[in-house]
Amino acid sequence: MDDRNGGDTDPNEAVATAVDQARLREDLERNGGFGAVPGEGHGRTVLAGTDANREAREYFRGRLEDAGLTVEVDSVGNVVGRWAPPGATGAPVAAGSHLDSVPEGGIFDGPLGVYAALEAVRAMRDAGVDPARPVEVVSFTEEEGARFAPGGLLGSSVATGDRSVEDALALADGDGVTLEAALEGIGFRGEGRLDAAEWDAWLELHVEQHTVLESRGVPAGVVTDVTGITHCEATVEGEANHAGSTPMDGRRDALCAAAEFVTDVERAANERTEVDPAAVGTVGSLDVSPNATNVVPGRVEMGVDVRSVERESMDHLVGAARDSLDRLAERRDVETDLTRGFDLHPTPMAERCRGALHDGADAAGLEAIDLHSGAAHDSMHVANVTDAGMLFAPSRDGISHNPREWTDWADCANATRVLAGGLTRLAE
Repeated sequence: MDDRNGGDTDPNEAVATAVDQARLREDLERNGGFGAVPGEGHGRTVLAGTDANREAREYFRGRLEDAGLTVEVDSVGNVVGRWAPPGATGAPVAAGSHLDSVPEGGIFDGPLGVYAALEAVRAMRDAGVDPARPVEVVSFTEEEGARFAPGGLLGSSVATGDRSVEDALALADGDGVTLEAALEGIGFRGEGRLDAAEWDAWLELHVEQHTVLESRGVPAGVVTDVTGITHCEATVEGEANHAGSTPMDGRRDALCAAAEFVTDVERAANERTEVDPAAVGTVGSLDVSPNATNVVPGRVEMGVDVRSVERESMDHLVGAARDSLDRLAERRDVETDLTRGFDLHPTPMAERCRGALHDGADAAGLEAIDLHSGAAHDSMHVANVTDAGMLFAPSRDGISHNPREWTDWADCANATRVLAGGLTRLAE
């Protein structure tokens, strides 16, 4: 790495000093205006392929170009800005996140990681530090999955080969509009496929969406593992009947059985936390049929969410859910079923990337602690094809996917300093 500052200045320290909080804030506030929703807080609705998404993408492309990066857009709309100063060779290091949101989401979830990555590059340039490797700044398409891809992580799944370009473009929203048509409509269906396997390393900064950093007064969290996620569909089939004329001892009430199942899942997750504090289990959706006040419920379909950084815990909780349904089938004379349709394994972050982020914190004079992520992120896919690392910034009250999502500007800048130092270290 060419450190044009001269002397014995640590390039990480120089880059940390060069991070411009006002510049970063301006980008985040401008981006937060696209798809802004009225009301309390700072909300935005930026679904993939919408006009608001076009505005966010166009502004991002302009800011990349202003910083001297060359910009490319791949076939599924992933946007990449590349900085390759003279002498930079080899596989690039990359950083970024996403610009789309959930309906009425916050202004930091996703964009902080995108614009922190850009600010890291600008800080490197301002500090006179030229990396030995090219650096890429990335915005992945449809991370949230709010329009085209339930489960999200669409752009990164294509970039890592988990999903084909053709399958991604064929995905349709509730109105039958395909991703291909939506991207063409906003002018962001490019060519080729971003290949994350070509990166030497990847970093992503994200708001924590929890209160660990805030409660401990720490400005940055280096992620050790991203949680695994299992989604199961549980079904209880009883018998619908008249609520007035069906005696209590003659009922096959599917909802009563389902209610027991919900508490069984909660109990199993609570018990599992004694050996694995990261284990959680949730029954988050119920579809009751026929859903009439004067009818004994005959069928209930439930959505079950199981997460942990330990695969064993995930399997344990799914097994506990199956055992609960078996008991209920026998005791309540109902039919039950459970299918495990969506399954992501826990994903550890690379030691090399974690070390670089801790180095970045040290160079910036900031404390950073290790913690795990309870939510899914694009880095889960990227970690399957190259070394990946994640960094968290504090979230006020842990609120996210909500207009009241907030990370103080100073915290945004401090986390960006850590990211910039880590990116500088990896690019040496």
